[in-house]
Amino acid sequence: MLKSSRRSISARCVSVVSVVAQVPVVGQNELFKLLAEVKRAGKAVVFTNGCFDLLHPGHVRLLERAREQGDILVVGINSDASIGANKGPDRPILPEVERAEILGFLSSVDYVVIFDEPTPQALIAKILPDVLVKGADWGLDAIVGREEVEAAGGKVISIPLEAGQSTSSIIERIEKLPA
Repeated sequence: MLKSSRRSISARCVSVVSVVAQVPVVGQNELFKLLAEVKRAGKAVVFTNGCFDLLHPGHVRLLERAREQGDILVVGINSDASIGANKGPDRPILPEVERAEILGFLSSVDYVVIFDEPTPQALIAKILPDVLVKGADWGLDAIVGREEVEAAGGKVISIPLEAGQSTSSIIERIEKLPA
């Protein structure tokens, strides 16, 4: 009886996970088509980006705050090659497919898209979101895509970061653990 109960619970959990995991990881061309429909429906598109290489509460809170700025949240993530070029050969920790999948489970995220370039400038210029969001570690003048978004009538928002929350600090703590 206990085994069948466990199977029943397990089956229900799998069912719940499959329902939650509805956020698509999409290619750029597919994203452009989807967002054209979203914009025609009058919905506000929010875009943010990052490496999201060891998802932590600071990431989750930033994404929740970004989602509050509009109707649809698109998260652009740097590809493995892009992170390696930006942060060095030891990064990323998690491959792009896994990072995208994890982000896709967050209720605040509507679409995840991977970009290969060092910055998402071309992607942002093509999407032209209504709102571009970055963490406050980026000054407004340094936010990639700001000029394009503002020129198209959109706004750029800088969200305060969570103190002590960073992938780099997590990696440093792990490296200091005894072997």
